[in-house]
Amino acid sequence: MKRIACLVGIFVLGVSLVWAAGPKSYQVTGPILEVRDDVIVVEKGKEKWEIAKDKGTKVSGELTVGKKVTVYYTMKATEIEAKEAPAKPAAKEAPQKQ
Repeated sequence: MKRIACLVGIFVLGVSLVWAAGPKSYQVTGPILEVRDDVIVVEKGKEKWEIAKDKGTKVSGELTVGKKVTVYYTMKATEIEAKEAPAKPAAKEAPQKQ
């Protein structure tokens, strides 16, 4: 019985690590406005969403202007620049009542 409980515990731990492993994924659905080798532009409401793609992007079907698509994507940083936080100004003393 202890062996089964141990296996279940390991399974649950493994599943939780897989869920936490990668960045959150998103999706956008709408008609294609433009397709280039490195970008697809999709209209969502009144907004134009420009999403990068490359040779590794999995594509099902033919991408043609006007066709409705769902694009699945993740957000990935290309550069991060850390800066020091600005110094907080000294608090002004409140006038004392007499």
